[in-house]
Amino acid sequence: MQYFVYGRDRPGSFGLKKSLNAEHWSFMDSYADKLVARGPTLTGDGEEAETTGSLHIVDLPDARAAHAFAREEPYYRAGVFESILLCGFVNVLRRTMWDFSEAVDGYGRFLVLAWGEPGPGPIPPKNTIVYGDLLALEDETHLGRAALLEAPDRETAATSLSTSGEGRTEVHHWRFGGRPGTR
Repeated sequence: MQYFVYGRDRPGSFGLKKSLNAEHWSFMDSYADKLVARGPTLTGDGEEAETTGSLHIVDLPDARAAHAFAREEPYYRAGVFESILLCGFVNVLRRTMWDFSEAVDGYGRFLVLAWGEPGPGPIPPKNTIVYGDLLALEDETHLGRAALLEAPDRETAATSLSTSGEGRTEVHHWRFGGRPGTR
């Protein structure tokens, strides 16, 4: 099963996080063949910005392995994260971020979280990188949807997973993560 792991940075932890990048990447190298997507969320427009979080979608055998992945991650162990969102993830598009090839010049990349509405999901736009349902670990209750996508601006990204007006939507600037040249 795939798992959605999003660590939200503790305020003021950017320097500590940056100092742990090599250790973080080494840890992630051991999961390279299991990663579906990875990368930081960012302040501002994503250009030369500080991080606000760290996202990983990873294919693991069970919830116990997902908990271990989240808790053994160097940023978590060092206290970088204020909180961790850990959910099951149903990958509707059945692809990884490395399969995405529809990049549009001038578009930014975003993580969009839409909470609520368990019915059929919207059809994601063509510039969607990864898209799927978020499920509670305990009983697989539908919690919402997540998408990594390209859009001309934050407002357009926010409407990409619009629901019937119930729930809330979060939009974060995001970029592909990892060491250059690695998965």
